[in-house]
Amino acid sequence: MTQARLLDLGVRAYREVWEIQHTLHERVRDGADPDTWIVVEHTPVITLGRQAKRENVLLSEAALAARGVDLVAIERGGDVTYHGPGQLVVYPIRKLERFREVVPLVRALEGAVIQTCARFGVAAERWSEHAGVWVGTGQICAIGLSVKQMTSFHGIAFNACTALDYDALINPCGLRERGITSLSEQTGRHVSVAELKTVLVDELAKTFDTEFVMEQTV
Repeated sequence: MTQARLLDLGVRAYREVWEIQHTLHERVRDGADPDTWIVVEHTPVITLGRQAKRENVLLSEAALAARGVDLVAIERGGDVTYHGPGQLVVYPIRKLERFREVVPLVRALEGAVIQTCARFGVAAERWSEHAGVWVGTGQICAIGLSVKQMTSFHGIAFNACTALDYDALINPCGLRERGITSLSEQTGRHVSVAELKTVLVDELAKTFDTEFVMEQTV
């Protein structure tokens, strides 16, 4: 079993955590820090991945700003993603031995999410056409990673009790034909980010055979 740092940042603005990711990425890459997993809940933001199409953002930048939603172009894979209250975001900053470990990393993250859903009585699955986890045609967890100099960053966004009207802002992941869902919607009860965090961290520890050491400051 390996050991990794679990950095719980509570609720933070996206740009602040993006900078933290870059700092930690360099330190993990250089061996100054152990593998570090960030768990965080963001204030409202839309991120544009490397494959993003601007038409998948349905409002202008000014209209988004008027609603308190930031817009940020970033280096992860994938298209357009929303982060906001009620959503648990996890960023695994891990040193990889080989580049071909990227796909297994994505699949392992999906597997931990699927097992987490099962513990809430929700049957979730992969969709072969697109990374992420789905309940029927609704995406419950988006996944978008980046790997630079053999070290991963960016990660997953898992809807616990997210307001599910953000598809009025974007076409999530550029998929017009599919929708979005949350654990709260699927279970018929309120599932908080804190409740989800406890279960997901446990499943990530099992999946990655890792003991997490919790910290709350960088």
